[in-house]
Amino acid sequence: MKMETRIIRAETVTETVKSLFTDCNYFIGSDVLDALKNARENEESEVGRAVLSQIIENDELAAKEEIPLCQDTGMAVLFVEYGDKVAIEGDFEEAVQEGVRRAYIDGYLRKSVVDDPVFDRINTKDNTPAIIHTRIVSGDKIRITAGGKGFGSENMSAVKMLTPSYGVEGVKSFVLDTVRNAGPNPCPPIVVGVGIGGTFERCAQLAKKATFRAINTENPDPRYAELERELLNKINLMGFGPAGLGGNTTAIGVNIETSPTHIAGMPVAVNICCHAARHKSAEI
Repeated sequence: MKMETRIIRAETVTETVKSLFTDCNYFIGSDVLDALKNARENEESEVGRAVLSQIIENDELAAKEEIPLCQDTGMAVLFVEYGDKVAIEGDFEEAVQEGVRRAYIDGYLRKSVVDDPVFDRINTKDNTPAIIHTRIVSGDKIRITAGGKGFGSENMSAVKMLTPSYGVEGVKSFVLDTVRNAGPNPCPPIVVGVGIGGTFERCAQLAKKATFRAINTENPDPRYAELERELLNKINLMGFGPAGLGGNTTAIGVNIETSPTHIAGMPVAVNICCHAARHKSAEI
């Protein structure tokens, strides 16, 4: 039976987006909080354990008081799965931007977006425009995953156009070199998103999407799941530790996402995220 088109009001999209960004900035995900608590139990450094305790206390206080868990409330990024049987009563793009605008103004979140990247750099005063990645899927619903990406860690990210001859060892070396070069700058413990495949821009998008995946999950392909575990172990042997003050908890998660690619290429991107790994999802 043919599915009829479902009408969704633009205001519904706006309110959903507003709620997602308010919530993700106030309430850290249980996956991250549980990982931090587990890391504290296993951290060998006394200073490292103290730092992790402070981070956990901060996250719990932010949730209790409903205030931002970090002063850098990030640049708004959304991954949208847009059902092909959905029609928006209004402008979808503007509805999303308005949701971001309301979240950052009404929720007292720091506005960090400037209008021109090089010359003017004038603050837009409402944290728009957001970055929206949209994929058309089958169905009559819209699924939105949203997050605020802080730039202390974003600035430590990198992309490299590897060729197939580098193999899995080349991927490992690039990921580990990127994290090692980042050192304490991205506010460890970190979450490391790795995108492999596609094209220059696709692997970067995959790496970003990987940071939005819950860190208590693993890649469905057992080979990549094993690679996630191996990279996490090697990153934690680097010794940067919580806040870069030493210890065996430099990262609390490594997530890998992949895509088919060209016979001549093996592009890899590493998107580093601090322990304020904010992401929330909703379905309309």
